[in-house]
Amino acid sequence: MATMDYEAVPALAADAATPDTGIVVMKFGGTSVGDTQKIKEVARRLVAAREGGRRVVGVLSAMGDTTDELIRLAHQVSPNPHPREYDMLVSVGERISNSLCAMAIRDLGHEAVSLTGSQAGIVTDTSHSKAKIVEVRARRLHDELEADRIVLVAGFQGVSTELEVTTLGRGGSDATAVALASALGGACEIFTDVEGVFTADPRMVPEALKLPNVSYEEMLEMAATGARVMMARSIEIARSYGVRLHVRSAFGEGEGTWIGEEDNLVLEKAIISGVTHDTSEAKVTILGVPDRPGIAAKVFRALADVGVNVDMIVQNISEHGHTSITFTLPKTDIATAEPILERLAAEIAAAGVNHDPDIAKISLIGAGMKSHPGVAADMFDALAEAGINIEIISTSTIRISCVIRASEVERAVRAVHERFQLLAEERVGA
Repeated sequence: MATMDYEAVPALAADAATPDTGIVVMKFGGTSVGDTQKIKEVARRLVAAREGGRRVVGVLSAMGDTTDELIRLAHQVSPNPHPREYDMLVSVGERISNSLCAMAIRDLGHEAVSLTGSQAGIVTDTSHSKAKIVEVRARRLHDELEADRIVLVAGFQGVSTELEVTTLGRGGSDATAVALASALGGACEIFTDVEGVFTADPRMVPEALKLPNVSYEEMLEMAATGARVMMARSIEIARSYGVRLHVRSAFGEGEGTWIGEEDNLVLEKAIISGVTHDTSEAKVTILGVPDRPGIAAKVFRALADVGVNVDMIVQNISEHGHTSITFTLPKTDIATAEPILERLAAEIAAAGVNHDPDIAKISLIGAGMKSHPGVAADMFDALAEAGINIEIISTSTIRISCVIRASEVERAVRAVHERFQLLAEERVGA
């Protein structure tokens, strides 16, 4: 099996379009199954899809705050829960919601079966709490579907190559659903508590517009820069195996947002897709770093070896043989990174290490910016007119990200969204 940087689901050749098999994988998040009444509503949706002629696989997250409660219990018992036992514990929530939903489906007159991740054939690597899917062995799923059952699969979990229960970490249920759709050759619908993908967080920008379609590349950038509709790992699987995604509200019948490959006409019109923000990162600066080959490699290799994910990186111009290196990383990784950086600073004779948790990242995403000059200037103008200072800038071909003060993030999002509102409307109307 080929080694990949993301989950590998070898049931389909990479980049192959998903065939129409009449199978639909329908994933429901925690708020969609927050209580037993909502689980009954989900059961009715699944039954309606079956009665509409589709063969149906449901993937349900844990009910509401169940996973958070299980994590709280673990830390009450142990300050450092054992990774294996931690996964055994937190995998329970998804099993509860899926088995309850199977009961509700049976009461509606249809056959249903709930499966754990391992029973569904989801095989992962051996990393507890952040495992990656390496294979989906779909024979049991096919057998149950052929028996005219609606299949409920516990998301967020699998079984490792060493036959241990593993969990997939953030976005794990989405990853489960997309991987199953890939392996089964089916469509994938993601039901959430929002109506689709918006041009900004509607809680922060009430006038934000819902996008009818977004490309994989745009959605990857949006997910990586703070959009919470889907996690980047799920989009990576979908893009690699040609799974078109449909993000919809679990509480309505709206059209939602399609995520996939967009045709050239739409891409030409899609100058800006949205403004995202992220307040989960901190800024770290290593001061007075000797400016010689190998120093940056030594710093970032040490962080990578302990699983710290570094985002934006800036190295200042050298003065008198010394420079400073600034980068961002998740706030949750500061406790891990701090002792390593202090040790490295002493080893390389740096002047010290500063940590700044009070930052935010605001990003502008749009496939059309590749062919439209001036987008960056307009974004910087909007921030300047709002009196917001930019501390770090990072770009890709379809993204511009700026680090600012956390206290200014709402004003920044509003200012940038307002500046590009017309472009967003053009996109929505395309």
